[in-house]
Amino acid sequence: MSDSTHGTTPAAPASGHDAHGGGHHAHADKDYIKIWGILLGLLVVSLIGPIIGEKSGIFAITLVTAFGIAVVKAYLVIKNFMHIGVEKRYVAYLLITMLGLMILMVGGVGPDVLRHDGTRWTNVAAHKATEEGLKAGGGHGEHGEAKPDAPPAEHH
Repeated sequence: MSDSTHGTTPAAPASGHDAHGGGHHAHADKDYIKIWGILLGLLVVSLIGPIIGEKSGIFAITLVTAFGIAVVKAYLVIKNFMHIGVEKRYVAYLLITMLGLMILMVGGVGPDVLRHDGTRWTNVAAHKATEEGLKAGGGHGEHGEAKPDAPPAEHH
């Protein structure tokens, strides 16, 4: 039959895998398998490298195979499986948001954690540890200076 409005024959509806972009998925599956093979090969090298480095006495081989290959593997995973390149705008938003939340948390908790006393609380354990440390220090302050109420120390 022909379509009376355009004078063309309507195409048969796509069925099965092709209806959902099956051609694209087949290509992506090959890429994933290829990346998996590369990651597996890098794993083997990162396991064998330290053994060779230990036997040869060259510590740099261990460092390169342990940390260098870890960086390469992380790059491959980020690039191919995490879709960072596709979602650059969202990554920037997430990075800025997480950085802001970290600053907010440290700024909110830091003043309480870094002090021995607060408005409605006292860190008894910190006070006790400080007093024991001062007693064990032989009458000297934190930086080695003599405390005012301590007897003068003899220097040799």
